[in-house]
Amino acid sequence: MQLIKVGLCAFGMSGKVFHAPFLKEHPEFFMAAVVERSKEESKSKYPETTIYRSVEEMLREADVSLIVVNTPVQTHFQYVKMALEAGKNVIVEKPFTVSVSEAEELDNLAKEKNLFLSVYQNRRFDRDYLQVEQILREGKLGTIKEAEIRFDRFRITPSGKDHKENAGLRGSGTLHDLGSHLIDQAVQLFGFPEKLFADVFSMKGKEFANDYFEILLFYKSDLRVRLKSSIFSKEAQYAYILHGNKGSFLQERTDDQENELAIGVIPTFAEAWMKPLTKPDGILNYINENSDSVRVTTTSLPGNYMNYYQQIYEHLVFGKTLPSAGSEIIKNMKIIEAALESSAKGTVISF
Repeated sequence: MQLIKVGLCAFGMSGKVFHAPFLKEHPEFFMAAVVERSKEESKSKYPETTIYRSVEEMLREADVSLIVVNTPVQTHFQYVKMALEAGKNVIVEKPFTVSVSEAEELDNLAKEKNLFLSVYQNRRFDRDYLQVEQILREGKLGTIKEAEIRFDRFRITPSGKDHKENAGLRGSGTLHDLGSHLIDQAVQLFGFPEKLFADVFSMKGKEFANDYFEILLFYKSDLRVRLKSSIFSKEAQYAYILHGNKGSFLQERTDDQENELAIGVIPTFAEAWMKPLTKPDGILNYINENSDSVRVTTTSLPGNYMNYYQQIYEHLVFGKTLPSAGSEIIKNMKIIEAALESSAKGTVISF
C-alpha cells in the first residue's frame, strides 16, 4: 500500500505536539500538506511538507486522502464538512463540534460519502487511563458502585485564547475542552448513563467561559460516576477513584506524553517511548478469594498516542474498527449538551 498522505489544517500547539510528530514517525503516513496562514514554522522540521495559506487552498490543490481538522472547535463543522465534500477521510480534534446537531450532520455526510470520520480522543492512550482499564478487567474490585474521574489545573489567570475562554462563543470553556476527555473515558469504562445532574460555571467570573464543572452520571445499576474539573486546584488529587463491593482503586494522573512532546521528544512507533515511572502511582485495596484484605501499590505502564494512528492505519488497510468514530462520539456530545441544560435549569436530565 502507498503512503497515506495527510493534510494538517493548522500548525499551532495541537499540530506541533499531537499530530505532526506521529505522522512523521509512523512509516505508513506522510504529512504532505499543512496550513500556515502567514508563518512557515513547519519548514525546519518538515521540509518535505507543502505549506498552504488556507484550508480551502489545501483541499483544492494538495494530493492528500486524509485531513486532520485541528483548528478551534468553532470551525470544526465548517472544515470537516468541506473536507468530506472534497472526498477526504477526516480526523477531527475533540470535542468534535459545538453541538449534537452539527455532529450528527457530519456523521451522516461521512456515511453518504463512504468516508470515515474519527474524533481524536488521544487520552484513551494515557498511561493512567489504561491502568484503570486493566484494573477493571482484572475484576478485583467486584461490582463497581461509585467512580470519580477528574482533571484539575491551576490556571487562575486568563490564557488569552479567545476560542477557549470567550463566554460568548459556543463550544468555549472547560466542559467542551477537558470535559470531552472525561466524558469519553466514563462512557468507555461504564457505558452511556440513564440521566445526569451537572453544575457548570466560571470561577474566574461571568465574563469568561466555564472553567469548572461537576457532572453526576446515574446508571440503571445504581452506579454513580462523578466527573469533575477545576482550574483552582494547586495540589494534585487522585484522578481516578473507583469503589466496588470488593475493594477500591486510586490512580494518580501521571501520563506525561504531552509535556515530553512539547519539549521535542520524538515518539516511536514500535514501542512505548516514555520513560518508566520511578515510583508507584496507584493504590489497590481489595478482598481476595480467601477473604483476606490486600493493599498494594501499583505502577502504570507507559501509554502511547502513536497507537491512535496505528488504529487509523489498521482501519484503512485491514478494515479493523475505526477508533472513536464520529457516530460513537455523538454520545459524548449529548452528555455535554445535557450537562449545560442541567446546570442552567438546576435539574436532573434524563436521556
